[in-house]
Amino acid sequence: MKFYPYKRLNRPITLRVTSASLKLPDGSRDRLDTSAYSTPQRTVALGVAQHGDWVSARIGLSATLPPGATDPDAPWSDLLVLAVLTDGDTNVRTAVGLRQDAPDSKEWSGEIEILRDDHVGRADLGVHAVATVDGVRGRAITETDINWTVDVTAEEPLGGLRLDVKQASFSKSTREWLRPYADAPWVVDASGRLPLVMVNTDVEGFADLLGGETGGMESKVHELLVSQMATDVWTAVFHSAVGDLEVEPDGSPVFPVDWRGEVLREMLPDVVPGLSAEEALRQVHRRRTSDTGWVELQTRVHYAAVRRGGARQALAHVLRALQQNNRGDTP
Repeated sequence: MKFYPYKRLNRPITLRVTSASLKLPDGSRDRLDTSAYSTPQRTVALGVAQHGDWVSARIGLSATLPPGATDPDAPWSDLLVLAVLTDGDTNVRTAVGLRQDAPDSKEWSGEIEILRDDHVGRADLGVHAVATVDGVRGRAITETDINWTVDVTAEEPLGGLRLDVKQASFSKSTREWLRPYADAPWVVDASGRLPLVMVNTDVEGFADLLGGETGGMESKVHELLVSQMATDVWTAVFHSAVGDLEVEPDGSPVFPVDWRGEVLREMLPDVVPGLSAEEALRQVHRRRTSDTGWVELQTRVHYAAVRRGGARQALAHVLRALQQNNRGDTP
């Protein structure tokens, strides 16, 4: 633990990647899909579009400072928020200032430009808040505790939503809460430290299909099943995250600090598009706790879950394999 001879904030900055695009040799820009970055995994994969000759990448950022950072009576002044990209392999360090979204807002945003020739693999991306404290300029008052990773060659952000997956016979399980779900192939429990997916081994052949490394049509069905499970998980964890929010004295909801907060920040742009993370959370909280608007929002929640579950891609692979089988081709 580090000790500082001046006052600091005791909570870290939360960093999110909101967009990514590549500048190509002809000057055009390819805006990458949200599959290029994962908030739970804190990873950006710039190889997702398979452009081997891109010149630079532009990554959109949003950072949330902890409570107290912008208070009028805070023991510091001249507050600056800087995004810093550090590459240990090439010894390149890039820093850019972020902009405050609104006066007194804890939300700051901006973009950082990454030159392809400056990097060979992975770089760390973090955010630092610096200010004048006790008359000394440039003192760090808080920073991200876990940085993002920017990988210039990876074709997908490794990981994703971290899950605890277990198998059990629902009808005979010692976990009594599973027995009422004996006819379900899987259930999701989002009440613990990590989301738990229980796979029902009573469904003959199901566990083998999920865990097997087969080829052909079976592999496509496997992918489709996993995407459906992932969609169910994203839906469940979103509802779990918004179901028990802490509320500030003025009634504003607070982002959870565990995986629930990461889930909300990942899904809210699709659930309530066009708003800042804070305002989107306030709107979802208002709809959930009021008499109107919550039911209408469920279509957006399902849409956000489907996107993150990869259902469209999995379905396309199954349909393509079926067409190949009908033509007598080998998938």
